[in-house]
Amino acid sequence: MIRAEFFTQADGELAGFRISGHNGEAGEDSVCAAVSSAAYLTANTITDVIQAEAGVTAEDGFMLVRVAPKDVKNCRSILAGFKLHLLGLEEQYPENIKVSYTEV
Repeated sequence: MIRAEFFTQADGELAGFRISGHNGEAGEDSVCAAVSSAAYLTANTITDVIQAEAGVTAEDGFMLVRVAPKDVKNCRSILAGFKLHLLGLEEQYPENIKVSYTEV
């Protein structure tokens, strides 16, 4: 199972995310590939396009992105789009992905 946890501030703004787990064999699962591709697109857009200050850690089956409080508003749209993408995947494949939220 893939677990996607979005970090929210008290005002509801998204401040990052953590993705962990696999769903099937690496390189052979379309849900895992969709999540991974979207997560890398989001992380790269935050750090290299928006040039926001953010901590990013990526390893096999794990990604953590934490946006600095001063840049959260600048990253609003990309994080909202990523969240919508993962919620759509969760709706289609509820046995493969679980989305949750944690206030930070």
